[in-house]
Amino acid sequence: MIEELVEYVAKSLADNPNVVQVTKTSKPRGVTYTLFLDPNDMGRVIGRNGRVAKAIRTLVSIAATREGIKAELEIRESGKA
Repeated sequence: MIEELVEYVAKSLADNPNVVQVTKTSKPRGVTYTLFLDPNDMGRVIGRNGRVAKAIRTLVSIAATREGIKAELEIRESGKA
């Protein structure tokens, strides 16, 4: 559910939504969701002073809490590890 939420929000904000991809990685202390974006969409999705990214991370945190897990969100350019 969280993966779909992040993907939906990111695609809604991105100029190039077909590049948006979300991956899920389980770690001992929780789950990490990695959002891959077109480099041209990074500024739009991160927002001024990181406000949009912070809001997306807050949504992820709330959704994870409701599922009883701990989650974090990383935002990266598409094609970079």
